[in-house]
Amino acid sequence: MKHIIISTGLMYFLFACSTAEKKVEPLPQKEVKALKVYQAPDTNELKDDEWGQMVRYGARIVRYSTYYIGPDGVASKNLRNKMTCTNCHLDAGTRPYGLNFFDSHRTYPQYRSREDAILTMSDRVNNCITRPHAGKPLALDSKEMIAIVSYIKWVGEKYNPEQHEGYGLKKINYDSLRASSEKGAVVYSIHCQSCHMADGGGLWNPQKTGYVNPPLWGPMSYQEGSSMHRVIKAAEFIKFNMPNLIAKYNQPALSDQEALDVAAFINDGRIHPRPVPKFHNYPNINTKPVDYFKGPYLDPYSEDQHAFGPWYEIEKFYAELKKEKKK
Repeated sequence: MKHIIISTGLMYFLFACSTAEKKVEPLPQKEVKALKVYQAPDTNELKDDEWGQMVRYGARIVRYSTYYIGPDGVASKNLRNKMTCTNCHLDAGTRPYGLNFFDSHRTYPQYRSREDAILTMSDRVNNCITRPHAGKPLALDSKEMIAIVSYIKWVGEKYNPEQHEGYGLKKINYDSLRASSEKGAVVYSIHCQSCHMADGGGLWNPQKTGYVNPPLWGPMSYQEGSSMHRVIKAAEFIKFNMPNLIAKYNQPALSDQEALDVAAFINDGRIHPRPVPKFHNYPNINTKPVDYFKGPYLDPYSEDQHAFGPWYEIEKFYAELKKEKKK
């Protein structure tokens, strides 16, 4: 048997010739599907069975929280103030980008940095009761807790994150912006005061059993450390939902700067005091949000900059820190 020796150069030449005429086919592109804004179901669609009755009861508690579980509640007395769940979770948790419940049940249990703990859906409900409402937790096996969690589950039963959007809050572009309480006072007087009043005390319903428009500061408003007490988060909520019934998620009334400014005005503790929680918020400083108003922090920036911005320097610091940890 004869052995044929082919040089490396000749092998390369033969390979190049054999592939010269071949067309290189592009890789198939992954189809990007347009997401639809999720529309929550209607309670009128529910059957009049045990499940339907429980879900409807949960919907009523979310809408009329103070009547059922408020300071003078007919079912229990768990809330300390008279704000209702729907004051923050708009349209009883069914408005797109309005702190809705679309994907809540599916995503719990989950880690929550404010508590530095894994919370269940029931824990998260009580988290709202004990913090913004400054109340005491519902019993986990109570009819009211089961009803609220059942309602949350039902609202998002057909929500698919691969097909739908609308959950959570819509983001704003804050880049190098800084929020100004002084400018926010002007925005508030033009766009917010007629609903939330000049003193921020909110507007009662005719029976004074709850608020049509909630108090934004003062002793009956949400506590320090509540989600709405963070300027960026509050601005994202405000821009795409307020003024209520005027702004829409696809037609905002305020600019990013105006939303940040009015969020700063509402949450500025130097001019607007609010209840102080008994809880220690964000005990793990490694997971503290950049817009949380109170230190300590891992970074060298001041509480003022964390509260009011600009935040890009802080975010850059943590991005660099993350790179260093990966090395």
